[in-house]
Amino acid sequence: MNNLTSGENPINRREFVQYSASLMALGISGFPSAEKLPEKKSTAKIRIKNVSSNFDREALNPYRFKGSQITESWQTAAMLESDSGIKKVGLATQGVLWSDSRVAAAHSQSAGNALMYAMSEHALQLMKGNTFADPVSLLDDLLPEVLAYGKKITGIPDLRKTFALNALVSVDNAAWLLYAQENGMKSFDEMIPDAYKPSLSSRHDKVASIPSFPVGTDLAKIKSAADEGYFIMKLKTGSAGTQAEMLENDMAFMTAVHKSIGHYETPYTKNGKIPYYIDPNGRYEKKETLLRFIDHVKKLGALDQIAVIEEPLGEDNDSFVGDVGVRIGADESAHTVEDAAKRIEQGYSVMIVKAIAKTLSMTMKITQLAHEKKIPCFCADLTVNPILVDWNKSVAARLAPFPNVSIGLQETNGHQYYKNWDRLMSYHPKAGANWTKTNKGVYITDKSFFEQSGGIMDSSAHYDGLFEEK
Repeated sequence: MNNLTSGENPINRREFVQYSASLMALGISGFPSAEKLPEKKSTAKIRIKNVSSNFDREALNPYRFKGSQITESWQTAAMLESDSGIKKVGLATQGVLWSDSRVAAAHSQSAGNALMYAMSEHALQLMKGNTFADPVSLLDDLLPEVLAYGKKITGIPDLRKTFALNALVSVDNAAWLLYAQENGMKSFDEMIPDAYKPSLSSRHDKVASIPSFPVGTDLAKIKSAADEGYFIMKLKTGSAGTQAEMLENDMAFMTAVHKSIGHYETPYTKNGKIPYYIDPNGRYEKKETLLRFIDHVKKLGALDQIAVIEEPLGEDNDSFVGDVGVRIGADESAHTVEDAAKRIEQGYSVMIVKAIAKTLSMTMKITQLAHEKKIPCFCADLTVNPILVDWNKSVAARLAPFPNVSIGLQETNGHQYYKNWDRLMSYHPKAGANWTKTNKGVYITDKSFFEQSGGIMDSSAHYDGLFEEK
Protein backbone atom coordinates (compact mmCIF):
# COMPACT_ATOMS: atom_id res chain seq x y z
CA MET A 1 0.00 0.00 0.00
CA ASN A 2 2.95 2.34 0.45
CA ASN A 3 3.52 2.37 -3.31
CA LEU A 4 0.40 4.31 -4.27
CA THR A 5 2.60 7.30 -4.90
CA SER A 6 6.15 7.74 -5.99
CA GLY A 7 7.87 9.90 -3.41
CA GLU A 8 5.74 13.03 -3.01
CA ASN A 9 4.25 12.93 -6.52
CA PRO A 10 0.48 12.63 -6.10
CA ILE A 11 -1.54 10.23 -8.18
CA ASN A 12 -4.21 11.35 -10.59
CA ARG A 13 -7.52 9.66 -11.38
CA ARG A 14 -6.10 7.62 -14.26
CA GLU A 15 -3.21 6.34 -12.15
CA PHE A 16 -5.61 5.45 -9.35
CA VAL A 17 -7.84 3.45 -11.71
CA GLN A 18 -4.78 1.65 -13.08
CA TYR A 19 -3.65 0.90 -9.52
CA SER A 20 -7.07 -0.49 -8.62
CA ALA A 21 -7.05 -2.63 -11.77
CA SER A 22 -3.69 -4.02 -10.74
CA LEU A 23 -5.08 -4.97 -7.35
CA MET A 24 -7.97 -6.78 -9.01
CA ALA A 25 -5.61 -8.60 -11.35
CA LEU A 26 -3.64 -9.80 -8.33
CA GLY A 27 -6.85 -11.05 -6.75
CA ILE A 28 -6.60 -8.77 -3.71
CA SER A 29 -9.25 -6.23 -4.53
CA GLY A 30 -11.54 -7.82 -1.95
CA PHE A 31 -14.67 -6.85 -3.90
CA PRO A 32 -17.11 -9.66 -3.02
CA SER A 33 -20.03 -10.67 -5.16
CA ALA A 34 -23.24 -8.67 -4.94
CA GLU A 35 -24.98 -11.61 -3.28
CA LYS A 36 -23.10 -10.92 -0.04
CA LEU A 37 -25.33 -7.96 0.82
CA PRO A 38 -28.38 -9.37 2.60
CA GLU A 39 -31.82 -8.19 1.63
CA LYS A 40 -34.35 -6.98 4.17
CA LYS A 41 -38.04 -7.61 3.86
CA SER A 42 -39.85 -4.46 2.84
CA THR A 43 -42.55 -3.31 0.47
CA ALA A 44 -40.48 -0.37 -0.76
CA LYS A 45 -37.21 -1.91 -1.88
CA ILE A 46 -34.98 0.06 -4.25
CA ARG A 47 -32.79 -1.97 -6.59
CA ILE A 48 -29.47 -0.47 -7.66
CA LYS A 49 -28.83 -0.96 -11.36
CA ASN A 50 -25.64 1.05 -11.83
CA VAL A 51 -23.00 2.64 -9.62
CA SER A 52 -20.02 4.88 -10.21
CA SER A 53 -17.57 7.08 -8.31
CA ASN A 54 -15.24 9.99 -8.97
CA PHE A 55 -13.35 12.66 -7.05
CA ASP A 56 -11.92 16.16 -7.13
CA ARG A 57 -8.73 17.16 -5.36
CA GLU A 58 -8.77 20.48 -3.54
CA ALA A 59 -5.74 22.32 -2.20
CA LEU A 60 -5.80 23.55 1.40
CA ASN A 61 -3.88 26.09 3.36
CA PRO A 62 -1.97 23.93 5.87
CA TYR A 63 -4.32 22.79 8.65
CA ARG A 64 -2.49 21.49 11.73
CA PHE A 65 -4.04 19.05 14.19
CA LYS A 66 -3.31 15.68 15.82
CA GLY A 67 0.37 16.62 15.79
CA SER A 68 0.38 16.68 11.97
CA GLN A 69 -1.20 18.65 9.12
CA ILE A 70 -3.16 18.31 5.89
CA THR A 71 -2.67 20.33 2.71
CA GLU A 72 -5.13 18.62 0.37
CA SER A 73 -8.67 17.30 0.57
CA TRP A 74 -10.41 14.83 -1.75
CA GLN A 75 -14.04 15.58 -2.58
CA THR A 76 -15.52 12.22 -3.50
CA ALA A 77 -18.78 11.61 -5.33
CA ALA A 78 -20.86 8.41 -5.45
CA MET A 79 -23.52 7.85 -8.10
CA LEU A 80 -26.41 5.44 -7.64
CA GLU A 81 -28.90 4.59 -10.38
CA SER A 82 -32.02 2.60 -9.56
CA ASP A 83 -34.01 0.27 -11.78
CA SER A 84 -36.51 3.09 -12.28
CA GLY A 85 -33.79 5.18 -13.96
CA ILE A 86 -33.34 7.73 -11.17
CA LYS A 87 -29.73 8.81 -10.69
CA LYS A 88 -28.46 10.54 -7.56
CA VAL A 89 -25.00 11.77 -6.63
CA GLY A 90 -23.83 11.92 -3.02
CA LEU A 91 -20.76 13.82 -1.83
CA ALA A 92 -18.13 13.40 0.86
CA THR A 93 -14.99 15.12 2.02
CA GLN A 94 -12.34 12.62 3.06
CA GLY A 95 -10.66 13.13 6.44
CA VAL A 96 -7.88 10.57 6.62
CA LEU A 97 -5.85 12.23 9.40
CA TRP A 98 -8.99 12.92 11.41
CA SER A 99 -10.55 9.46 11.08
CA ASP A 100 -7.43 7.34 11.66
CA SER A 101 -4.12 9.13 12.08
CA ARG A 102 -2.22 5.84 11.70
CA VAL A 103 -3.22 5.64 8.05
CA ALA A 104 -2.08 9.22 7.53
CA ALA A 105 1.23 8.55 9.29
CA ALA A 106 1.99 5.44 7.21
CA HIS A 107 1.26 6.95 3.80
CA SER A 108 1.51 10.08 1.71
CA GLN A 109 -1.64 12.21 1.65
CA SER A 110 -2.55 10.87 -1.79
CA ALA A 111 -2.08 7.25 -0.77
CA GLY A 112 -4.12 7.68 2.40
CA ASN A 113 -6.91 9.29 0.39
CA ALA A 114 -6.72 6.55 -2.22
CA LEU A 115 -7.23 3.89 0.43
CA MET A 116 -10.35 5.58 1.74
CA TYR A 117 -11.61 6.12 -1.80
CA ALA A 118 -11.15 2.41 -2.51
CA MET A 119 -13.42 1.66 0.44
CA SER A 120 -16.13 3.94 -0.99
CA GLU A 121 -15.85 2.15 -4.32
CA HIS A 122 -16.03 -1.19 -2.52
CA ALA A 123 -19.33 -0.14 -0.91
CA LEU A 124 -20.74 0.78 -4.31
CA GLN A 125 -19.74 -2.59 -5.75
CA LEU A 126 -21.51 -4.29 -2.85
CA MET A 127 -24.66 -2.37 -3.70
CA LYS A 128 -24.70 -2.98 -7.44
CA GLY A 129 -27.48 -5.38 -8.35
CA ASN A 130 -28.82 -5.40 -4.82
CA THR A 131 -31.78 -3.75 -3.12
CA PHE A 132 -32.27 -1.68 0.00
CA ALA A 133 -35.35 -0.53 1.90
CA ASP A 134 -33.97 2.54 3.65
CA PRO A 135 -30.53 4.16 4.09
CA VAL A 136 -30.23 3.36 7.81
CA SER A 137 -30.62 -0.38 7.31
CA LEU A 138 -28.37 -0.12 4.25
CA LEU A 139 -25.60 1.39 6.40
CA ASP A 140 -26.07 -1.40 8.94
CA ASP A 141 -25.42 -3.90 6.13
CA LEU A 142 -22.51 -2.05 4.53
CA LEU A 143 -20.45 -0.93 7.52
CA PRO A 144 -19.10 -4.34 8.65
CA GLU A 145 -18.17 -5.28 5.07
CA VAL A 146 -16.48 -1.97 4.30
CA LEU A 147 -14.63 -1.92 7.62
CA ALA A 148 -13.33 -5.46 7.04
CA TYR A 149 -12.15 -4.46 3.58
CA GLY A 150 -10.47 -1.36 4.99
CA LYS A 151 -8.58 -3.44 7.53
CA LYS A 152 -7.35 -5.63 4.69
CA ILE A 153 -6.08 -2.91 2.38
CA THR A 154 -4.59 -0.69 5.10
CA GLY A 155 -3.01 -3.58 6.98
CA ILE A 156 -4.41 -2.18 10.23
CA PRO A 157 -6.36 -4.93 12.03
CA ASP A 158 -8.10 -2.48 14.37
CA LEU A 159 -8.80 0.23 11.81
CA ARG A 160 -11.10 2.78 13.41
CA LYS A 161 -14.77 2.48 12.47
CA THR A 162 -14.83 6.22 11.79
CA PHE A 163 -12.47 5.63 8.85
CA ALA A 164 -15.05 3.31 7.29
CA LEU A 165 -17.93 5.65 8.12
CA ASN A 166 -16.09 8.55 6.47
CA ALA A 167 -15.66 6.38 3.38
CA LEU A 168 -19.41 5.69 3.39
CA VAL A 169 -20.61 9.32 3.57
CA SER A 170 -20.92 9.83 -0.19
CA VAL A 171 -22.69 6.49 -0.58
CA ASP A 172 -25.03 7.21 2.31
CA ASN A 173 -25.89 10.68 0.98
CA ALA A 174 -26.63 9.28 -2.48
CA ALA A 175 -28.82 6.59 -0.90
CA TRP A 176 -30.81 9.22 1.05
CA LEU A 177 -31.40 11.29 -2.07
CA LEU A 178 -32.44 8.24 -4.07
CA TYR A 179 -34.66 7.00 -1.24
CA ALA A 180 -36.34 10.40 -1.03
CA GLN A 181 -37.14 10.64 -4.73
CA GLU A 182 -38.25 7.02 -5.04
CA ASN A 183 -40.71 7.64 -2.19
CA GLY A 184 -41.93 11.08 -3.29
CA MET A 185 -40.24 12.94 -0.43
CA LYS A 186 -39.48 16.54 -1.34
CA SER A 187 -37.82 17.89 1.82
CA PHE A 188 -35.29 17.02 4.48
CA ASP A 189 -38.06 16.93 7.09
CA GLU A 190 -40.05 14.39 5.07
CA MET A 191 -36.90 12.31 4.69
CA ILE A 192 -36.28 11.92 8.44
CA PRO A 193 -37.72 8.58 9.64
CA ASP A 194 -40.27 8.87 12.44
CA ALA A 195 -37.95 7.05 14.85
CA TYR A 196 -35.43 9.90 14.69
CA LYS A 197 -37.73 12.92 14.45
CA PRO A 198 -37.77 13.65 18.22
CA SER A 199 -34.05 14.52 18.21
CA LEU A 200 -34.38 16.70 15.10
CA SER A 201 -37.54 18.65 15.86
CA SER A 202 -36.15 22.09 16.80
CA ARG A 203 -36.15 25.02 14.37
CA HIS A 204 -33.36 27.52 14.96
CA ASP A 205 -33.64 30.75 13.00
CA LYS A 206 -29.87 31.16 13.36
CA VAL A 207 -26.96 28.74 13.48
CA ALA A 208 -23.58 29.86 14.77
CA SER A 209 -20.71 29.52 12.33
CA ILE A 210 -17.77 28.29 14.43
CA PRO A 211 -14.28 28.92 13.00
CA SER A 212 -11.35 26.69 13.92
CA PHE A 213 -7.90 27.83 15.05
CA PRO A 214 -4.97 25.46 15.73
CA VAL A 215 -2.26 26.01 18.31
CA GLY A 216 0.15 28.65 17.08
CA THR A 217 -2.43 30.62 15.12
CA ASP A 218 -1.59 34.30 14.84
CA LEU A 219 -3.71 35.96 17.52
CA ALA A 220 -4.57 38.74 15.07
CA LYS A 221 -6.59 36.18 13.06
CA ILE A 222 -8.55 35.09 16.12
CA LYS A 223 -9.20 38.67 17.19
CA SER A 224 -10.27 39.56 13.64
CA ALA A 225 -12.82 36.72 13.69
CA ALA A 226 -14.21 37.98 17.00
CA ASP A 227 -14.41 41.49 15.58
CA GLU A 228 -16.42 40.11 12.62
CA GLY A 229 -19.00 38.67 15.02
CA TYR A 230 -17.87 35.05 15.38
CA PHE A 231 -18.77 34.38 18.98
CA ILE A 232 -17.70 30.80 19.68
CA MET A 233 -14.18 29.74 18.79
CA LYS A 234 -12.87 26.22 18.23
CA LEU A 235 -9.33 26.01 19.58
CA LYS A 236 -7.35 23.03 18.31
CA THR A 237 -4.96 22.11 21.09
CA GLY A 238 -3.02 18.86 21.60
CA SER A 239 0.04 20.45 20.00
CA ALA A 240 3.00 18.48 18.67
CA GLY A 241 5.78 17.23 20.94
CA THR A 242 6.00 15.31 24.19
CA GLN A 243 3.15 15.38 26.66
CA ALA A 244 5.00 18.00 28.72
CA GLU A 245 5.71 20.15 25.66
CA MET A 246 2.14 19.76 24.47
CA LEU A 247 0.65 20.85 27.77
CA GLU A 248 2.98 23.85 28.01
CA ASN A 249 2.11 24.99 24.49
CA ASP A 250 -1.61 24.39 24.99
CA MET A 251 -1.70 26.41 28.21
CA ALA A 252 0.28 29.24 26.63
CA PHE A 253 -2.11 29.29 23.66
CA MET A 254 -5.13 29.37 25.96
CA THR A 255 -3.61 32.22 27.96
CA ALA A 256 -2.92 34.27 24.85
CA VAL A 257 -6.39 33.68 23.37
CA HIS A 258 -8.19 34.56 26.59
CA LYS A 259 -6.19 37.75 27.04
CA SER A 260 -6.97 38.70 23.44
CA ILE A 261 -10.73 38.02 23.22
CA GLY A 262 -11.91 36.79 26.61
CA HIS A 263 -13.56 40.11 27.37
CA TYR A 264 -15.70 40.16 24.20
CA GLU A 265 -19.47 40.02 24.67
CA THR A 266 -22.17 38.23 22.69
CA PRO A 267 -25.99 38.28 22.77
CA TYR A 268 -26.15 34.52 22.11
CA THR A 269 -25.05 33.20 25.52
CA LYS A 270 -26.76 33.53 28.89
CA ASN A 271 -23.70 35.04 30.58
CA GLY A 272 -22.96 37.29 27.61
CA LYS A 273 -19.40 35.95 27.31
CA ILE A 274 -17.68 34.33 24.34
CA PRO A 275 -17.54 30.54 24.84
CA TYR A 276 -14.54 28.38 23.95
CA TYR A 277 -14.76 25.03 22.21
CA ILE A 278 -11.48 23.18 22.82
CA ASP A 279 -10.35 20.12 20.87
CA PRO A 280 -7.12 18.30 21.83
CA ASN A 281 -7.97 15.49 19.34
CA GLY A 282 -7.28 12.71 21.82
CA ARG A 283 -3.68 13.82 22.44
CA TYR A 284 -3.87 13.84 26.27
CA GLU A 285 -2.60 10.45 27.38
CA LYS A 286 -3.74 10.75 31.00
CA LYS A 287 -6.69 12.28 32.81
CA GLU A 288 -4.20 14.06 35.07
CA THR A 289 -2.93 16.02 32.06
CA LEU A 290 -6.47 17.11 31.28
CA LEU A 291 -7.00 18.16 34.90
CA ARG A 292 -3.82 20.26 34.80
CA PHE A 293 -5.08 22.02 31.68
CA ILE A 294 -8.48 22.66 33.28
CA ASP A 295 -6.79 23.98 36.41
CA HIS A 296 -4.85 26.42 34.24
CA VAL A 297 -8.07 27.61 32.62
CA LYS A 298 -9.56 28.09 36.10
CA LYS A 299 -6.60 30.23 37.11
CA LEU A 300 -7.16 32.37 34.01
CA GLY A 301 -10.71 33.00 35.19
CA ALA A 302 -12.06 31.40 32.00
CA LEU A 303 -13.63 28.21 33.34
CA ASP A 304 -17.19 29.51 32.90
CA GLN A 305 -16.39 30.22 29.24
CA ILE A 306 -15.51 26.62 28.35
CA ALA A 307 -18.50 25.30 26.42
CA VAL A 308 -16.91 21.89 25.87
CA ILE A 309 -13.58 20.10 25.64
CA GLU A 310 -13.84 17.61 22.81
CA GLU A 311 -12.03 14.26 22.85
CA PRO A 312 -9.19 15.19 25.20
CA LEU A 313 -8.22 11.57 25.91
CA GLY A 314 -7.34 8.70 23.61
CA GLU A 315 -10.09 6.43 22.40
CA ASP A 316 -8.87 3.53 24.53
CA ASN A 317 -8.75 5.62 27.71
CA ASP A 318 -11.68 4.50 29.88
CA SER A 319 -11.29 7.21 32.53
CA PHE A 320 -14.49 8.68 33.93
CA VAL A 321 -14.66 12.36 32.92
CA GLY A 322 -17.96 13.40 34.45
CA ASP A 323 -16.16 14.92 37.44
CA VAL A 324 -13.63 17.28 35.82
CA GLY A 325 -15.68 20.46 36.15
CA VAL A 326 -16.43 21.12 32.46
CA ARG A 327 -18.44 19.36 29.78
CA ILE A 328 -16.42 16.74 27.92
CA GLY A 329 -17.58 15.90 24.40
CA ALA A 330 -17.32 12.74 22.32
CA ASP A 331 -16.72 12.99 18.59
CA GLU A 332 -14.54 10.55 16.65
CA SER A 333 -14.52 7.99 19.50
CA ALA A 334 -18.33 7.79 19.26
CA HIS A 335 -18.12 5.98 15.94
CA THR A 336 -21.47 4.27 16.30
CA VAL A 337 -24.51 4.59 18.55
CA GLU A 338 -23.11 1.76 20.70
CA ASP A 339 -19.84 3.65 21.17
CA ALA A 340 -21.78 6.81 22.01
CA ALA A 341 -23.67 4.93 24.73
CA LYS A 342 -20.38 3.76 26.23
CA ARG A 343 -19.01 7.31 26.25
CA ILE A 344 -22.12 8.57 28.02
CA GLU A 345 -21.52 5.96 30.74
CA GLN A 346 -17.97 7.34 31.08
CA GLY A 347 -19.31 10.80 31.86
CA TYR A 348 -19.14 12.39 28.43
CA SER A 349 -21.91 14.97 28.50
CA VAL A 350 -21.91 16.28 24.91
CA MET A 351 -22.22 14.44 21.60
CA ILE A 352 -20.42 16.32 18.83
CA VAL A 353 -22.02 14.97 15.69
CA LYS A 354 -20.79 14.94 12.11
CA ALA A 355 -23.39 13.97 9.53
CA ILE A 356 -20.75 14.91 6.97
CA ALA A 357 -18.09 12.59 8.41
CA LYS A 358 -19.89 9.62 10.00
CA THR A 359 -22.94 9.52 7.68
CA LEU A 360 -26.37 11.03 8.17
CA SER A 361 -27.71 7.56 8.99
CA MET A 362 -25.38 6.99 11.95
CA THR A 363 -25.74 10.61 13.08
CA MET A 364 -29.52 10.25 13.40
CA LYS A 365 -29.04 7.18 15.58
CA ILE A 366 -26.62 9.06 17.83
CA THR A 367 -28.72 12.21 18.11
CA GLN A 368 -31.76 10.12 19.05
CA LEU A 369 -29.83 8.29 21.77
CA ALA A 370 -28.53 11.62 23.07
CA HIS A 371 -32.06 13.04 23.05
CA GLU A 372 -33.32 10.12 25.12
CA LYS A 373 -30.39 10.46 27.56
CA LYS A 374 -30.79 14.27 27.72
CA ILE A 375 -27.28 14.77 26.34
CA PRO A 376 -26.87 17.95 24.24
CA CYS A 377 -25.46 17.77 20.71
CA PHE A 378 -24.00 20.14 18.18
CA CYS A 379 -22.36 19.77 14.77
CA ALA A 380 -18.63 19.83 14.03
CA ASP A 381 -16.92 20.16 10.67
CA LEU A 382 -14.48 18.05 8.67
CA THR A 383 -13.37 21.03 6.56
CA VAL A 384 -16.06 20.08 4.07
CA ASN A 385 -17.22 21.73 0.86
CA PRO A 386 -20.15 24.22 0.83
CA ILE A 387 -22.80 21.67 -0.17
CA LEU A 388 -21.84 19.43 2.73
CA VAL A 389 -21.89 22.46 5.03
CA ASP A 390 -25.63 22.57 4.36
CA TRP A 391 -26.04 18.84 4.96
CA ASN A 392 -24.49 19.49 8.36
CA LYS A 393 -26.50 22.69 8.85
CA SER A 394 -29.70 20.77 8.16
CA VAL A 395 -28.93 18.79 11.32
CA ALA A 396 -27.57 21.72 13.36
CA ALA A 397 -30.69 23.82 12.74
CA ARG A 398 -32.90 21.02 14.11
CA LEU A 399 -30.99 19.93 17.23
CA ALA A 400 -32.23 20.94 20.67
CA PRO A 401 -30.60 24.13 22.00
CA PHE A 402 -27.15 23.72 23.54
CA PRO A 403 -27.02 24.66 27.25
CA ASN A 404 -26.69 28.41 27.82
CA VAL A 405 -26.71 29.16 24.08
CA SER A 406 -29.76 30.58 22.32
CA ILE A 407 -29.09 29.42 18.73
CA GLY A 408 -27.89 26.32 16.87
CA LEU A 409 -24.18 25.50 16.76
CA GLN A 410 -22.08 24.33 13.84
CA GLU A 411 -18.37 24.41 13.20
CA THR A 412 -17.59 25.61 9.66
CA ASN A 413 -13.95 26.08 8.76
CA GLY A 414 -13.79 25.40 5.02
CA HIS A 415 -13.66 29.11 4.18
CA GLN A 416 -10.49 29.31 6.28
CA TYR A 417 -8.58 26.46 4.66
CA TYR A 418 -9.71 25.80 1.08
CA LYS A 419 -7.58 27.79 -1.35
CA ASN A 420 -10.47 27.91 -3.84
CA TRP A 421 -13.47 28.27 -1.53
CA ASP A 422 -15.29 30.72 -3.82
CA ARG A 423 -15.10 28.24 -6.71
CA LEU A 424 -16.41 25.47 -4.48
CA MET A 425 -19.24 27.76 -3.42
CA SER A 426 -20.23 28.17 -7.09
CA TYR A 427 -20.91 24.41 -7.23
CA HIS A 428 -23.69 24.77 -4.65
CA PRO A 429 -27.13 24.49 -6.34
CA LYS A 430 -28.34 27.40 -4.18
CA ALA A 431 -25.16 29.48 -4.33
CA GLY A 432 -25.89 33.01 -3.17
CA ALA A 433 -28.82 32.08 -0.92
CA ASN A 434 -28.68 34.05 2.31
CA TRP A 435 -28.32 30.92 4.43
CA THR A 436 -25.15 29.84 2.57
CA LYS A 437 -23.22 32.87 3.87
CA THR A 438 -22.08 33.79 7.35
CA ASN A 439 -23.47 37.09 8.60
CA LYS A 440 -21.74 38.46 11.71
CA GLY A 441 -20.76 34.99 12.85
CA VAL A 442 -24.08 33.25 12.18
CA TYR A 443 -26.07 31.65 9.40
CA ILE A 444 -29.62 32.96 9.03
CA THR A 445 -31.67 29.76 8.80
CA ASP A 446 -34.95 31.41 7.90
CA LYS A 447 -38.13 29.97 6.42
CA SER A 448 -36.53 29.63 2.99
CA PHE A 449 -33.74 27.47 4.42
CA PHE A 450 -36.20 24.92 5.75
CA GLU A 451 -38.50 25.12 2.72
CA GLN A 452 -35.59 24.51 0.34
CA SER A 453 -33.84 21.99 2.62
CA GLY A 454 -30.64 24.01 2.42
CA GLY A 455 -30.38 23.06 -1.25
CA ILE A 456 -29.20 19.54 -0.46
CA MET A 457 -32.07 17.88 -2.31
CA ASP A 458 -31.10 19.71 -5.52
CA SER A 459 -28.50 18.58 -8.04
CA SER A 460 -25.12 20.23 -8.48
CA ALA A 461 -24.21 20.69 -12.15
CA HIS A 462 -20.53 20.34 -11.35
CA TYR A 463 -20.70 17.11 -9.36
CA ASP A 464 -23.32 15.55 -11.64
CA GLY A 465 -20.98 16.46 -14.48
CA LEU A 466 -18.33 14.14 -13.06
CA PHE A 467 -20.49 11.27 -14.35
CA GLU A 468 -21.34 12.57 -17.79
CA GLU A 469 -20.13 10.38 -20.64
CA LYS A 470 -17.42 12.15 -22.60
